[in-house]
Amino acid sequence: MSHTLSPQMSAISPRSSAHQRLVSGFALAGSVWIVGLIGHFTPLAEWPALFLYVLGAIGVTLLLGVRDGLWEAMWVTRCGLGRALAWGGGIGLALLVIDNLNTFMYYRAGGAPMAQMEAILIGMRLVFLFPLLVLAEEFLWRGVILSGLHDAGFNRHLAVALTTTAYALNHFAVAPVGMVERAMMAAMGLPIGIAGGYLALKTRSVWAPVALHGLTMISMIVDIFVIPRLV
Repeated sequence: MSHTLSPQMSAISPRSSAHQRLVSGFALAGSVWIVGLIGHFTPLAEWPALFLYVLGAIGVTLLLGVRDGLWEAMWVTRCGLGRALAWGGGIGLALLVIDNLNTFMYYRAGGAPMAQMEAILIGMRLVFLFPLLVLAEEFLWRGVILSGLHDAGFNRHLAVALTTTAYALNHFAVAPVGMVERAMMAAMGLPIGIAGGYLALKTRSVWAPVALHGLTMISMIVDIFVIPRLV
């Protein structure tokens, strides 16, 4: 019985499909960065890039999974789901506590809250779309690209470093806020990318970094809306 999300099994070996995943993933990332750069100098800002990023990442994953049967190669699988969620949830909870403590000390020292992100999440009610963003980001960076680098024979540490760096820098292309808040989000992305990357490699499941990333998103919401009221 298949453990993937689709009954279709891929006739393509993981190594032979790695090029396909890498071309698809990096082509999307490059397109997002170009759209973000152009949008930055228009009234639309980075919103078109953000929509392309989220919808494109989910679309590429669905295309490779449904059309080519690459669910298992992309680690989008139910196999070992409990173990993956336990690992991701445990490490994600640890990162949540560390981040909230650091943020509390940052505000106590006079640091400014992320006012622009607060306006977007609450004023535009986009906080409810966070689960979709988490899925999109993990599907692209860990499910499509990291798995492709792994199956192409890249050193695991180099693969994690490459995907983490690209994921962190991507915040400058898609976040419709000022550069200071983009830099803060990029910095937050580094531990997510590193921990999520190694978790994905360890468990061969994208759901481990999804669980971790989901908890860090909750941590960011606490950073923005709860901790400033406690200082």
